[in-house]
Amino acid sequence: MMPYIWVTLGSGLGGLLRYALTRLTIGIGGGFPVGTVLINIVGSFVIGYFGTLTLQTGRYPASDNLRLFVMMGVCGGFTTFSSFSLQSLDLMRSGHWGRALANVVLSVVLCISAVAAGHALAHRVTPEQAIAETAEEEFTG
Repeated sequence: MMPYIWVTLGSGLGGLLRYALTRLTIGIGGGFPVGTVLINIVGSFVIGYFGTLTLQTGRYPASDNLRLFVMMGVCGGFTTFSSFSLQSLDLMRSGHWGRALANVVLSVVLCISAVAAGHALAHRVTPEQAIAETAEEEFTG
């Protein structure tokens, strides 16, 4: 039961950090999602750095609960891109370049397609006026 609690606590912290950083970067980049890109980069760095340093054979071995709190919880709540990045790197490091490329291409193409499909479905069941009113608030909360 404790691992679930650690992941839950970390996810809450990660989500709060994501929201705060998103709010801080509103208006920067002329409509480009600077906050999201920054979040994905920071989260990817943290999961790679912390995950490597805290392995049982790493420089600073950490408990499973601490690793769950930071990697699954904080990084997962902050960004799922960090997990994707770590998995892709692990595939490359183990020599599975084809699988790594497939992971990158499939994840990006299929996730963008899924976002487009979800948007299209929501657009069909949502009155046009409601879509126009919420478009400005979509990424700002």
